[in-house]
Amino acid sequence: MDSLKNAMGMGGGENKPVEGQAAAEQGSSGGGFMDKMNSMAGGGRESEKKEDYLDKGIDMVQEKILGQGPQDNESAAEQFKDEQMSDYLRGQYKSAAGKDFPIADK
Repeated sequence: MDSLKNAMGMGGGENKPVEGQAAAEQGSSGGGFMDKMNSMAGGGRESEKKEDYLDKGIDMVQEKILGQGPQDNESAAEQFKDEQMSDYLRGQYKSAAGKDFPIADK
């Protein structure tokens, strides 16, 4: 039973990283294959620089108020979600105010 727990990384009381965890930690530190794939898909720090002020405002609310952590290096999926939120807000503003949102969409 102990060998099964050790194989799953649950036993022994020692905190040795499992091979998959070590690889994941190295990939998240920057410059890894997944970071390059994320950048190609439209995520990462470079695309964060291209966000408009409404998207940056959504990031600030997520980070400061909702406590979702740093928003300065989001995945492409997270950035897509933020863009969908900003598009929804723009549409609601236009239907309520009758004019476009004052911050232009990039």
